[in-house]
Amino acid sequence: MRNFNQIMSDIENRIYKPVYFLMGEEPYFIDQITDLIASSVLEESQKPFNLNILYGKDTNVSTIDNTARRFPMGAEFNLVIVKEAQNIVDIDNLIFYAQSPLQSTLLVIAYKYKTLDKRKKLFKTIQKNGELFEAKKIYDNQVPKWIQNYLNTKNCSMEPAAGVMLTEYLGSDLAKISNELDKLLLTLPEGNSRITPEHVETNIGISKEFNNFELMKALAKKNILKANRIVQHFGQSQKVNNINMTISSLFYFFSKVLAIYFLRNDTNASIAKALHINPYFIGDYQLASKNYSRTKVVEIISILREYDLKSKGFENPSVPVDELLQEMIFKILH
Repeated sequence: MRNFNQIMSDIENRIYKPVYFLMGEEPYFIDQITDLIASSVLEESQKPFNLNILYGKDTNVSTIDNTARRFPMGAEFNLVIVKEAQNIVDIDNLIFYAQSPLQSTLLVIAYKYKTLDKRKKLFKTIQKNGELFEAKKIYDNQVPKWIQNYLNTKNCSMEPAAGVMLTEYLGSDLAKISNELDKLLLTLPEGNSRITPEHVETNIGISKEFNNFELMKALAKKNILKANRIVQHFGQSQKVNNINMTISSLFYFFSKVLAIYFLRNDTNASIAKALHINPYFIGDYQLASKNYSRTKVVEIISILREYDLKSKGFENPSVPVDELLQEMIFKILH
């Protein structure tokens, strides 16, 4: 099974497969491949007769098969795109077309949030006669690297802190992230190709001073005043600063801090590699490991679990979110 970049490169070079089965948890990659095929295979004048878009909830394999077996009119290819194909009940019957697909048809199946059973004949047949692609979900800790790779393709870069700010604000929704990155690129001053935290703050509205990244730094330094200022700001703007996102970020941070105690090699490079974190942030993790004992870090992780439950209503019928945040930070620091 080939990766996303290889498939995109082939399409851009007009190297096509008769069947594309695009499946998996990350819709962004599926949409990107589908959109590139839709925009580049046919000229605009050829689309009325040769572009067929079907939807899984309104179609079946028999209709897809019949549409795919049509010959192109005044074009090299008959293009058939099936969106929301995960809703097709009889998808296994696609095997009859996949066994001998027409070379004059490009059939694109967008099968989001699900994957084919690798043991079934359909999986092996498409793998042999077409292009089978699995779009795997990107985890939050992988997003900053993905952002950098995305910007590299546009000859731009982003400061690590800015990448963390964007990730915390948007999570791992790659469609939203790419959309915001494109907006940022449009607002970059002429001759500037590097996105900074200040740029993110100005154009997206994320505070470079009051965010989870800055809270982690304050806790690592045991800066009580700054940590409390940040959580007070969070309490006043709960729509932007969700407590669950804060707890998740702190859990990730202190879990990595705990892991440092068990590493034999404590060089910056080895820690970054072992913990899968950007070397730029190593200092914060090391500082936290010095300011908190191993026992205290274990206690902090327990505190975070406790307040995660409380934030969701367990054993907490009436305490406001801002008070929960202040209680949690107090217990972490003392």
